Amino acid sequence: MPDSNENSLNSETVIAHISDLHISNNAFDDEIFLEVVNQINDLCPDMVIVTGDLTDHGYYSEFLKAKEYFSMIQFPLFAVPGNHDARNVGYEIFEELIGERSWVLTKDDDLTVIGMDSSGPDIDRGHIGRPQQLWMENELNKSLKNSNFSIVAMHHHVIPVPKTGRERNVLSDAGDILQSLIDHDVNMVICGHKHVPHLWRMENTLFVNAGSVSSIKLRGKDKNSYNTYHIRPDHIDVILNNINDEKYF
Repeated sequence: MPDSNENSLNSETVIAHISDLHISNNAFDDEIFLEVVNQINDLCPDMVIVTGDLTDHGYYSEFLKAKEYFSMIQFPLFAVPGNHDARNVGYEIFEELIGERSWVLTKDDDLTVIGMDSSGPDIDRGHIGRPQQLWMENELNKSLKNSNFSIVAMHHHVIPVPKTGRERNVLSDAGDILQSLIDHDVNMVICGHKHVPHLWRMENTLFVNAGSVSSIKLRGKDKNSYNTYHIRPDHIDVILNNINDEKYF
């Protein structure tokens, strides 16, 4: 899919995007996730981004398992928490074992990725909040000044996803966040949460939802999947990877 935003990318960047592992004793398929680890390591991406729900209950033991699985991935990995991760004081364990809940990184001075924490303790709905929004806008201003390709990653979706039932858990401040993203010419917004892969385009921004990579909680005939992004100076390939090796552009 071509991208119309001007940016200073000088070469191809490859990103693997996984979401909604739901590591637990009864909602997680470890064989599928290990297959994904092998596929990602074969891909040799520049980075792996995880958009939340690493765990199913936010338990310490589940986060320990997540850390163990992530150590098998041979490339830089960055994660934001989901609503399931914020249960049972999991938001504190996330920072202890996984990393900061909100972060920003740059690659080769031409790519900016911002990770946002949209979770709240023991609630399913998403919320960014004004302080985090202002921080995001400040980082996006820097990105615009440098003509960087920009990606914002969060767990909760900003725009409702089709075929996911009654809308309940979109960001409570989705309108304000959406305005900030569009005003700052963000190239891509990547999310998870609904376990259904989907892509919207609004203005010049792609809103890409990932399916569940390894949870048994799937809708209809959906399969476990993850996304890969091949970002070039004048083109973006968004690829849906079903675990049975079917790929869709």
